[in-house]
Amino acid sequence: MTTPPSPEIGKSIVAAGLRTNYHDVGRGFPVLMIHGSGPGVSAYANWRLVMPELAKDRRVVAPDMAGFGFTDRPPGATYTMDGWIEQAVGLIDALDLAQVDLVGNSFGGALSLALAIRHPERVRRLVLMGAAGVNFELTPALDAIWGYTPSMDNMRKVMDWFAYDRNLVSDELARLRYEASKRPGFQESYAAMFPAPRQRWVESLTSRDEDIRKLPHETLIIHGREDQVLPLSNSIRLSQLILRSQLHVYGCCGHWTQIEHAQRFAQLVGNFLAEADAA
Repeated sequence: MTTPPSPEIGKSIVAAGLRTNYHDVGRGFPVLMIHGSGPGVSAYANWRLVMPELAKDRRVVAPDMAGFGFTDRPPGATYTMDGWIEQAVGLIDALDLAQVDLVGNSFGGALSLALAIRHPERVRRLVLMGAAGVNFELTPALDAIWGYTPSMDNMRKVMDWFAYDRNLVSDELARLRYEASKRPGFQESYAAMFPAPRQRWVESLTSRDEDIRKLPHETLIIHGREDQVLPLSNSIRLSQLILRSQLHVYGCCGHWTQIEHAQRFAQLVGNFLAEADAA
């Protein structure tokens, strides 16, 4: 018997010189979705529950960012904000997309924020979910997540940090993410991104307040009230800085809004983006 292909493997394209694995589903105005930075993460693992819903009305593009998932890992690669943004813009260019809506989760929220600041003309609307991008004191949860080393016990602990509802953190899910985290090359690139001391990596993902204030985009900011990974105060701060923003807080929700409240998340984001479609 042959092993069926992993659903995490989508299409392949060269973006800014990097062979990038990405998912491309649906038709309509494009939305680029940038995942978070947990161990074993990929675009599919992060967005699998909401991509089909959003793809009913628009084109959803979700790449594995450099160092994650099934995007190539060139020997000696370094991982920086500049490089990730270059890859994202390179993907937009390679797909011949003049403009996209942008949805970023956590680490991906920081990248999305910076991309919108640096290339405002390429972004129509912006969605930031549990986002980094402003400075904050490193949480014990994020320190543990970025410091992950592969073991089933460690992955189970990481999964517990993410979810408010522990029923979502099954042994099967933990094992799937653990197996993903120890694929050849995965842990090596992951460990190279955020070595201790880790407060400096929070700061490396931070955009300047004055640049955030200049953002012209309609922005939807989403956060889980019980998030232990990135503090709710991040999103409150972003809502204060971004003039044309709205903040939506989910109760009984951790860092996994798109998983713990998948249907509500997809509806909220879909409605927000549909306003621009109708304009």
